[in-house]
Amino acid sequence: MTERLSDVEARIGSVRQLSAVVTAMRGIAAARSREARNHLAGIRAYADAIAGAIRQALALLPEGPTIVGAGRGDHAIVVLCAEQGFVGTFNEKILDAAAAVVSPGRAGRFLLAGDRGAMIAAERGLTVEWSAPMITHVDQAADLAGRIIDALYERLGDRSISEVTLVYAAPETAADLDITRKRLVPFDYQRFPLMRMSEPPLISQPAGQLAEKLAEEYIFAEILEAVTLSFAAENEARTRAMIAARTNVAKTLDNLTALSRQLRQEEITNEIVELAGGTKEAQSNSDRN
Repeated sequence: MTERLSDVEARIGSVRQLSAVVTAMRGIAAARSREARNHLAGIRAYADAIAGAIRQALALLPEGPTIVGAGRGDHAIVVLCAEQGFVGTFNEKILDAAAAVVSPGRAGRFLLAGDRGAMIAAERGLTVEWSAPMITHVDQAADLAGRIIDALYERLGDRSISEVTLVYAAPETAADLDITRKRLVPFDYQRFPLMRMSEPPLISQPAGQLAEKLAEEYIFAEILEAVTLSFAAENEARTRAMIAARTNVAKTLDNLTALSRQLRQEEITNEIVELAGGTKEAQSNSDRN
């Protein structure tokens, strides 16, 4: 009985250590999600500034701008997944959404960020032609966005792709993910209404070329925002997973504590019975003598 009680008490110690780890992971994930959200205002202000410049550049063009990515190449799907585990079905849902983007009969070329997502994609037999680790800190977002841009424009340059769709998750308070599918290429200039100007701005290059460069910069801003949102969503998914794990750990700890009390009580009862039996036997021997 003593050995069994000691085993239960050892398990209680292990579960308490696990509870501390789960609590720490929950706190880290919540802090990272909050930090990522705090960066969004700056990224969106940057995108708005570029959008304003595009509106001015378009007003200088006698004809429409050159469409970025125009051609008959394949469809590239940029997928932002999780880098680390404990995120539930986060990666599976994003990969499901990415697979649904590909039109029947058309080649889809997947570019993926996130090692955990890459592992699941491989298990599904999904061919990923380019991959990179997802960020583990929000300060790495611009670097990853730049690497994605380089991979895309390498393929746009050789005309092997002519359409690009970005698939990622945005943070939500609800249990379900808010998965966004955003077309990056061909670039939609129609969403930028022309800016009326009393005097045209001074420019150092042709307006058409300027509009193209600004479009590339705007795509970078869109990818940067998506990486930041995906990082926040990944950590919110991890926070929810840790909350569920903490609840299960607490239930396990309660059950083990109740069991240890029961075993301890049984042990005390057995000792009392043994002591009482020994006392009675000693008294009987004394009476016979």
